[in-house]
Amino acid sequence: MDMQQIMQQAQQFQQKMAGLQAELAERTVTSSVGGGMVQVTVNGRHQLVELKIEPAVINPEDPEMLRDLVVAAVNDAMAKAQEMIQAEMGKLTGGMNIPGLF
Repeated sequence: MDMQQIMQQAQQFQQKMAGLQAELAERTVTSSVGGGMVQVTVNGRHQLVELKIEPAVINPEDPEMLRDLVVAAVNDAMAKAQEMIQAEMGKLTGGMNIPGLF
């Protein structure tokens, strides 16, 4: 394999990576906690895109409970987003874990 072929393969990989990043930015995952009282949606860029809180869970006497539910939902959604990203990246890299890609 000569250097030109290697460069072409690197460019193709870079293009596929850019396409995958754009696709993942549009994909979302959702997490629901507290029996559906708090629902969080994040995208493939790990951005929070939606937060739903049922009015019944809002208790001014116990703000810690709501905070804990929101934190749990966000953390779970972020973990799901990371799993989605790793699964898609695994398809692109043939299962190789390449540090720094995501």
